[in-house]
Amino acid sequence: MPEHSHFFAHLARMKLIQRWPLMRSISTENVSEHSLQVAFVAHALALIKNRKFDGQLNPERIALLGMYHDTSEVLTGDMPTPIKYYNPEIAKEYKKIEAAAEKKLLSMLPEEFHQDFAPYLISHSGYPEDLAIVKQADTICAYLKCLEELSAGNHEYELAKKRLDVTLKERQTPEMEYFLEVFAPSFELSLDEIS
Repeated sequence: MPEHSHFFAHLARMKLIQRWPLMRSISTENVSEHSLQVAFVAHALALIKNRKFDGQLNPERIALLGMYHDTSEVLTGDMPTPIKYYNPEIAKEYKKIEAAAEKKLLSMLPEEFHQDFAPYLISHSGYPEDLAIVKQADTICAYLKCLEELSAGNHEYELAKKRLDVTLKERQTPEMEYFLEVFAPSFELSLDEIS
């Protein structure tokens, strides 16, 4: 009989970790919801890059990376971006905490599966181009959250959107530009307008 593993019980707690903890939100968002949206967007970005910009990416692997990209937060919680990147020392220390949490999560799996899960759980162990697409998707999803909140009249997200506008320009790629041009405007519309 195999030994019990707490891995998936921990992942199930992603739904308990709220994102944007310092912001008043009209619609709350948890890490589980966010991770699924990142997986959707990362998959789309990979497909866009392959179809329109001569990419050679594996969209399915990238979607999995998106699903697992914030799993360490079941052990660390969600650190708000302004705090996480307040200064280089805090960012460096937080990266160490994340790395330790990732290793702890991996250790919860039966050892025979470590090699299978490590590329998805351990940051920077996968393909750099794949990880860059997931990072782009993560940024886009934060931006889409701002659009939703602002379109619902929540001005709390104005500064976050301005910061993300700058970040998106800094990380701009053809696939991101395409996604934002084709898909993002709908996030500012009501259900009746998109139906």
